[in-house]
Amino acid sequence: MKIRQYISALMLALLAGQACAQGAPLVFAVNEGVTYGVNPGATVDRFRELSDDLGKLLKRPVKIQPVTDYKELAAGLAEQRYDIAYVHPAHHSIRAMSKNGYRLIAVTKGFTEYSASFMVRSDSPLKSISDLKGLKIGAPGEDSITSVIMRAALRDAFGPQPLETVYVKLQDAVPFMVEHGMVASGVTASRAVVKDWQAKGGKVLATSKPVPIKHLIASGKLTEAERAQLSAYFVGLDQSADGRKRLDALTVQGFTEYDQAKLMDLGKWLGL
Repeated sequence: MKIRQYISALMLALLAGQACAQGAPLVFAVNEGVTYGVNPGATVDRFRELSDDLGKLLKRPVKIQPVTDYKELAAGLAEQRYDIAYVHPAHHSIRAMSKNGYRLIAVTKGFTEYSASFMVRSDSPLKSISDLKGLKIGAPGEDSITSVIMRAALRDAFGPQPLETVYVKLQDAVPFMVEHGMVASGVTASRAVVKDWQAKGGKVLATSKPVPIKHLIASGKLTEAERAQLSAYFVGLDQSADGRKRLDALTVQGFTEYDQAKLMDLGKWLGL
């Protein structure tokens, strides 16, 4: 009996030592927005090879955790539950960097000039954003980065007094409100929605200041060396065939470095 107990204790010690050497899994949160109808079920599969790469790089398992709810995302970042996070809504990542010790790893190519467009009907008499005073506006989810940018642009035009806004869940639903006269103008940051709107004869009244979105950030719990490894890995993905395969799975062009201080300045403009 004593021999069995000894062997069991030895095996447990060996397993514990192996787990300690390997390290606890790193949690990689992924939020790709909520106003585009993202399917969270496919996220883990799309990020699987990338997470395997990161596990080898950091010598610790990396667990992909889709986060589709903005409130859950905000809470997880505030509590530093995520070691790495890929965050579509820039205001949440900027808050995490300014208040919760996260550091910027990279931003996503093709999404560094994300702007909110104010759409109006072809027969609209409105000529500029200042003509929207006293009128109703349609926009996607209230906590979406599109609507955060919209409100910043409206503050520039009208000061702190907000305009009446009707929020809908998806970007695709905004043109319907404009087309049927439910709002004077509808706001979207989707290039596809704007292109389709203009192709049908609709006009764009104004476009906001651009904001980089889709940020890769890392917790302050990671070492500076680990953050440097992450930055080099993501920025270098488009330089190899395997890397480009990872990017195809993520449906992005690549990643690039960006000045975190500039994001903090944009955060002030966004009212964060």
